[in-house]
Amino acid sequence: MKKIVLSSASPRRKELLSQLGINFIVDPVNGDEETDTDLEPHQLTRVVAIKKALAVAGRHPNTIIIAADTIGVLDGKILGKPHTSVAARKMLTEMSGKAHRVITGYAVLDTATANSISNSVETIVYIKLLSSAEIDRYVKTGEPLDKAGAYGIQDRGAIIVERIEGDYFNVVGLPLFALAKTLKEFGINIL
Repeated sequence: MKKIVLSSASPRRKELLSQLGINFIVDPVNGDEETDTDLEPHQLTRVVAIKKALAVAGRHPNTIIIAADTIGVLDGKILGKPHTSVAARKMLTEMSGKAHRVITGYAVLDTATANSISNSVETIVYIKLLSSAEIDRYVKTGEPLDKAGAYGIQDRGAIIVERIEGDYFNVVGLPLFALAKTLKEFGINIL
C-alpha cells in the first residue's frame, strides 16, 4: 500500500483517520486557509481541501494525500472560528435555537498519478435554545475559541446540540463513510 499523508493540523482529524485502522503520517499545511469566500460553501470547502493537499504534495512522491476543510453555515453566512470570548458569545447567541449546516470538503490526491477526487458532505446541526448564562458558562470553558461555529460536538459542546441530521463524524471534521468510499477508488480498502 502507498504511504498515506494527512495534510491537517487538526487533532480531531488525526483521531478520526486513526479509527479507520490505516497507517498514515501527518504533514500539516503551514499558512492561511483563506480563499475566495464568494464561492458556494460546498465548493469553497472542496477548493480549500485541494489547496491543502497540493501544498504538501511536493514533499511526498508516490503518496496518497488526504486533506479536509470544515465550515459552518448559518442563514447563508459562513461561521468562522471565533478568536475572542466576545466573538464566541456573539456567534453562539446567533446560533441559539436554530439549525445550521456543517460542511466538510475533503480531497484525496495520488501524487504519483496526479489523480484526485474531492467531495463534500453536509450535516444539519440543531442547537438548543441557550440562555445567556449557559452561553457565558460555555464560553468561560475556552472550548468555543478557535472552533468553527464556536462549539466542539465531541466535547462539552455536545450538550448544546439538540440533534443532528447526517454524519456525526462530518461535524467533528472528517466524514469517514464518504472518505472510505473515496479511498477505495484509490485502491485503499478499509474493510
